[in-house]
Amino acid sequence: MSHRRPGLMLVARSAAALVASAILMPHGALAQGAPPAPPVQVSAPLAQRVTNWDEFTGRFEASEQVDVRARVSGFLDSLHFKDGDLVKKGDLLFTIDPRPYRLSVDAARAEVARAKAQVELAQNEVERAEGLTQNRTITARDVDQRRANLNSAIGSQQGAEANLKTAELNLEWTEVRAPLAGRISNRRVDPGNLIAGGQSGATLLTTIVAVDPIYFTFDASEADYLRWQRRANDLRTTASRESGIVAEVRLSDEQEWKRRGRIDFVDNTLNARSGTIRGRVVFPNPDQFLTPGTFGRLRVFAGEADALLVPDSVIVSDQANKIVLTIGPENKVVPKPIVLGQMSGGLRVIRSGLTPQDQVIIGGFANPMVRPGATVTPQPGEIKPSATN
Repeated sequence: MSHRRPGLMLVARSAAALVASAILMPHGALAQGAPPAPPVQVSAPLAQRVTNWDEFTGRFEASEQVDVRARVSGFLDSLHFKDGDLVKKGDLLFTIDPRPYRLSVDAARAEVARAKAQVELAQNEVERAEGLTQNRTITARDVDQRRANLNSAIGSQQGAEANLKTAELNLEWTEVRAPLAGRISNRRVDPGNLIAGGQSGATLLTTIVAVDPIYFTFDASEADYLRWQRRANDLRTTASRESGIVAEVRLSDEQEWKRRGRIDFVDNTLNARSGTIRGRVVFPNPDQFLTPGTFGRLRVFAGEADALLVPDSVIVSDQANKIVLTIGPENKVVPKPIVLGQMSGGLRVIRSGLTPQDQVIIGGFANPMVRPGATVTPQPGEIKPSATN
């Protein structure tokens, strides 16, 4: 005979009653504890007329660049600039030891003087001979010989004078001057070194780049080129005019398009491998701030058109596409792939993928429960452009 405690029997009966009541409870009663659909703000895309721009990446290049080399050989005597200086055209940069070239000039002058003396002597002999021919004391052959000697002496004098000019030119070239105005690089050779001059194998002394104005080069696609060509009728002629095609650039740390220039050159062929064509924009650079080699972002006016815009913050990425989340039937979240355009008024232009009737989720999408296929509670919102572009 077993003995059971009254308290244990009461607990067992209570647990059994709870299980039985759970089994008999309707399914809808359990669903009453499910969380409600998360709220989100939705709005139709903002429709307005925008200015279209074609954007490209590129780099600044010097409008002119010169490798400074000596035209004559010799020992480098002195330099007359600091590395990185701004120089003017004609400024003295280097001096090569001029003493050997001065001696060459003196020797050439002496040769000119000797040649002139020979000309004077030959001229006097011709004049005497012409006077003696009247008395028949000298033959015509002798006269012709003296005239030939005079012509030979004149030729020697002309050769000596040419050698003098060459010697003077070489002496002038011992002073290496800036061939253009711009910013000079560092010296490649220090004073005291022997440098080679001439048309080939000359020693590189330094380089100079002209940076006002400055060029910006970029590569445009074939589609962009064809669109420009049809709009301008003759793109190269239009680009080469003084007015040109307006373009704007900004540097990597700039947000606004403050620098304006014009396209002044379009290449004559498209690259067969890349399918692109090279263009060039000229920009004024009076403060010398823009430096050759600097990276930049360029945009070119491409007309106006009606467009749909959404905040850039509502655009998300999947593995291959840019998408925005929209509200579909039964308030379910539907992702839509889109093609992006440029920024306008602080909003992103959507080239394709949306319609004016779409309801785009613009707020509340950070909730982890707001995902494709989930049910949400839409609330009205509004897309507004900002004051700046």
